[in-house]
Amino acid sequence: MTSRVLTNWNPEDPVFWQRQGRRIAIRNLCISIPALLLAFAIWMVWSVVIVNLPHIGFHFTTNQLFWLASVPGISGATLRIFYSFMVPIFGGRLWTALSTASLAIPALWMGIAVQDPSTSYVTFLVIALLCGFGGGNFASSMANISFFFPKSLQGTALGLNAGLGNLGVSVAQFVVPLVITTAVFGALGGGPQTWVKGDETKLIWLQNAGFIWVPFILATVIAAWFGMNDIASARASFAEQAVIFRRKHNWLMCWLYLGTFGSFIGYSAGFPMLIKTQFPGVDPLQYAYLGPLVGASSRPLGGWIADKVGGARVTFWNFIIMTIAGLGVLVFLPKGSANAFALPWGPTEGSFAGFFTMFMLLFFTSGIGNGSTFRMIPVIFRTLHERWSAGQGEQAKAQAMRNASKEAAAVLGFTSAVAAYGAFFIPKSYGTSIYLTGGAEAALWLFILFYLTCIVVTWWFYSRKNAEIPC
Repeated sequence: MTSRVLTNWNPEDPVFWQRQGRRIAIRNLCISIPALLLAFAIWMVWSVVIVNLPHIGFHFTTNQLFWLASVPGISGATLRIFYSFMVPIFGGRLWTALSTASLAIPALWMGIAVQDPSTSYVTFLVIALLCGFGGGNFASSMANISFFFPKSLQGTALGLNAGLGNLGVSVAQFVVPLVITTAVFGALGGGPQTWVKGDETKLIWLQNAGFIWVPFILATVIAAWFGMNDIASARASFAEQAVIFRRKHNWLMCWLYLGTFGSFIGYSAGFPMLIKTQFPGVDPLQYAYLGPLVGASSRPLGGWIADKVGGARVTFWNFIIMTIAGLGVLVFLPKGSANAFALPWGPTEGSFAGFFTMFMLLFFTSGIGNGSTFRMIPVIFRTLHERWSAGQGEQAKAQAMRNASKEAAAVLGFTSAVAAYGAFFIPKSYGTSIYLTGGAEAALWLFILFYLTCIVVTWWFYSRKNAEIPC
């Protein structure tokens, strides 16, 4: 055993926590957050890059551009299924270092590909798929951090890890438009591209959208390798973790988290292109980063409130507000004369101010719901194992708590994997809706109907009087 492997870890013991556990947990959290931020930045960087591709000589259709925004979502979500089980198998320290290092592959390739106007659409699709490495990291990161903190602080700790990590989306959408305006890396980074839109012409260095992250990736890998820890008691084989597939509440929480995190990441991926298609006179890159910023910032707040008043109560009311906000977006979209899904209310030409305000509310509530649903998971599985071990003695109770921690960590990862498919389905739904109906309304109606099912599930199983597992 090395000093990086914690052989005696019991954060539920107040004395242990105050003497040494708190300091170690916070150090691991402080390294995990920037690693996750970089992962989200790489995962969502295509949402900014695709807006510029048509202006530097790449002739792709609107539907093809929506595909480029979508495929990192489907690859990231699929990778999360596997990543969610990696920490108990390999250890959090090793896996964080390896998974963060993998982000350099799509970052470097993207920087090379955008400089060559002959780069094929298929090549861009492959690079976009590899950006899914960043999406996969969330599952392992959240599972890892869940082991370090006591149950009373998991809502806050997971909210900080995810919320500040989620800021990577906003950071990418804010930083990339700035760094592509100048030769950040000089001659080493390559020459500029000519950007043309109507009568406007300028030089940009779109390769910086990929290259800018590489030094930070390398620094974070070093920090993870030398500064993080593995927890010996958290080790488990895939077979031990696979028990979650037989747990009903694993699937129920997948459904609810798809409604919160799936909305956050899907709206983040599709927001720039949605603005570009629905309000052509508006520069999407001036506003796109604000949505993810609001959603990521509200996530720790959602976890903190859930720690105080209960995750299910927060989640229930949060989905109600999301439903209302979705209807508000429909009101302010431009009304196509042939679009049967458009609401009859609101200005015919649409209102960007109203549209933007309603989307900020959607982002804010998706962040609140991300925090509250993740707070529910450890409580649900702790309650289940406490019930199953009742009356069997202290040894059985202690084992039950260890099993609850492992299952909750696996469920945290797996639910995040399922929810990440929102990064594919939401932007692709926009593209399909626009292609078939001329507007995005049909996609938004689908999202609203889904939120209604989430309200019912939350109320019935978790928040009503005599619910199966009040949490």
